[in-house]
Amino acid sequence: MAFLDIAEVARLSGLAPSALRFYERKGLIAADARNGLRRAYDPGVIERLELIRCARDAGFTLGQIASFLSVRPSDTTLRAHIAAKEREVDARIAQLTRLRDSLRHVAVCDHDPVVECPEFKQAVRRAGPA
Repeated sequence: MAFLDIAEVARLSGLAPSALRFYERKGLIAADARNGLRRAYDPGVIERLELIRCARDAGFTLGQIASFLSVRPSDTTLRAHIAAKEREVDARIAQLTRLRDSLRHVAVCDHDPVVECPEFKQAVRRAGPA
């Protein structure tokens, strides 16, 4: 099996080597070998790093991500937390969709001033938390 040097993983993932070492200390990834003194990783680490990035972008903490990466079907408590987070993500998506719709209106509205436009005001109210 061909391992990826830490520099190659950094290049492919867009993360600094220090971030990779930090993720390793947090238990999110693991070096599978050494190339001299340098860490080497299974190529599958790139996919795992993409998952971690996606989860971070969705608002998960590193601790939550570490737990989620080790969830098993029998872990009902952790799975309940995951389901709750999924509902939070759905609510955020709905809010962002309403905001996007408001911005679309502003981009084409010819009411002067735009902030006084009744349709815009209604869109802003809809864009707030559900």
